[in-house]
Amino acid sequence: MSAIAIVVRFMHILVPIAFALIIASMASALYFMMHDKGKSKRMVWSLATRVGLSISLFLFILFAHWMGWIQSTGIPMGR
Repeated sequence: MSAIAIVVRFMHILVPIAFALIIASMASALYFMMHDKGKSKRMVWSLATRVGLSISLFLFILFAHWMGWIQSTGIPMGR
């Protein structure tokens, strides 16, 4: 198996896991917002974690494109 195929397989696993972690962080922020009533900073930390995960995923996808591990398919203009 080539190195590119390994990276693509890794990307197919990493991206859904990252999305699941982002959704879980948002859900925990909602839970803390409803139950803590502003008495702790857990909601803020959950949202900060979500932002960090989102930025990390975006930068990783940009890096993977720059390295040639993934290719853009393009969006047809005028459709």
